[in-house]
Amino acid sequence: MDVISADSHVVESEDVFIGLPERFGDDAPRVTNAGTMKDSIVIPSKGPAGIRRRMGFAGLRVKEAEDFDRQKYRKPDVDDISTPENQAILEKGYDGLRAGIRDGAYRHEDQEIDGIKAEFLYPGFFGLFAFDDPELLVACQKNYNDWLHDYATSANGRLFGLAAIPMQDPEAAVFELDRVIKMGYRGGCIPCTSPLNRPYFDLSYEPIWTLAEEAGFPLSMHVGTNSYVPKEFRVKHHRPDSVFDYGNSPSTIQRTLVELMCRGVCERHPNLKLVVSEFNAGWIAFWLNRIEQGLHRDARFKMDEFTGERPQEVWERQFWATIEDDRPALLTREIIGVKNLMWGSDYPHVDSTWPCSLNVIEEIFEGIPDADRQAITHDNVRELYGITI
Repeated sequence: MDVISADSHVVESEDVFIGLPERFGDDAPRVTNAGTMKDSIVIPSKGPAGIRRRMGFAGLRVKEAEDFDRQKYRKPDVDDISTPENQAILEKGYDGLRAGIRDGAYRHEDQEIDGIKAEFLYPGFFGLFAFDDPELLVACQKNYNDWLHDYATSANGRLFGLAAIPMQDPEAAVFELDRVIKMGYRGGCIPCTSPLNRPYFDLSYEPIWTLAEEAGFPLSMHVGTNSYVPKEFRVKHHRPDSVFDYGNSPSTIQRTLVELMCRGVCERHPNLKLVVSEFNAGWIAFWLNRIEQGLHRDARFKMDEFTGERPQEVWERQFWATIEDDRPALLTREIIGVKNLMWGSDYPHVDSTWPCSLNVIEEIFEGIPDADRQAITHDNVRELYGITI
């Protein structure tokens, strides 16, 4: 079976940030220490919090030797970067990444190691969606979309970029959405959390939803692509816990889904296509039922009856979710919807199934009909984005 990854990534080159420091000063991202261990995307005004290393850790794995640990049904464990071989690669920074990570023309080499036919590409630098300054956000995303188009086009039909859409400025978002559609993009990304002062059911977004709906242009919400939140509104945990935060990642998309599914957006735009990416999906079957109960409960408290569409119906009509090694999602696929699931490798991020994606797929689809596997690993993504590969 041919396999398509509905969720892979790029590692941005310096070209994405050209001209931004000159226009926006220390608030703008730029690459520093290129070609060294400290090779990073840096926003000087943010101090240590503004440093993001340009890395593709999954690319350090070697399939031939299979010298990495992996449990059944699971992606490989977090990579050991302390080995002399990996340290030598890391010393080169971006220049030490696999050629296919740096240049779309060579990405097919990485795909062939993994047994993958094609990939849909999300950003590696999630900060694209989290600038406080909307003008900077628009400028950076335009640069990114131009660079990504060239990166994907060089792959001869095996890479499909997903354009960044600057929702923080709805007028600019419509302009950029129209521009990338005309460039040939087949889908785009919006923040997985709406701007604090403008939830996604705000009517200012209507032209965006309308254009995407009319163009049949799916809009994705990827984990980690949060809108900017001022410090005074950020949740302060008394006991920070990285394990809890990782395990609780679906909570960051759930409020957004309520805004879209339950507050009129999907009702007004029943043909709008939306993707929930890299939140996995084992939680969705329970959550849809819980939200429906919440709608009825809320209506009763107001001495009324809920008469809208069931969240389950809205989900089945308009939403897709990507999974990696999520067997619970497959075991609840009849509730989530077989046609609403798409597999992704997350390459080249540390959570990736690369270079043993086919092994992971074989395991998580154990006992599941071939037709369902074909749909989730190939047919659904091809139909959603209208590709022929």
